[in-house]
Amino acid sequence: MINSFEQFQKFGQSNLDATMKAFGAFSNNAQAIAAESAEFARKSFEHNTSTIEKLFGVRTLDKAVEIQTDYVKGAYDSLVSQSTKLGALYSALATETFKPFEGALTKKTA
Repeated sequence: MINSFEQFQKFGQSNLDATMKAFGAFSNNAQAIAAESAEFARKSFEHNTSTIEKLFGVRTLDKAVEIQTDYVKGAYDSLVSQSTKLGALYSALATETFKPFEGALTKKTA
């Protein structure tokens, strides 16, 4: 229980500090996720465009199938890689956002 106004003030200030740190961590990680997603979209668009350009120049069906097969393999590998990166970024987002509150929670439970 809070016994004095000073303790109440310290409690409020520590909560405000933790909230501001959490907001900063969230903001930084959200920007990293947005930047990574934009980069993935750009690379995907370039890969799609180059594949379409290759397909326009194809003269045989075998070559068209080969180009499409390479495209699908590349797109799949890129998707798996991107999913791994985004998973790590979202994990960091959650971990770093709630880290400032860990100290407050351990003080309250003790």
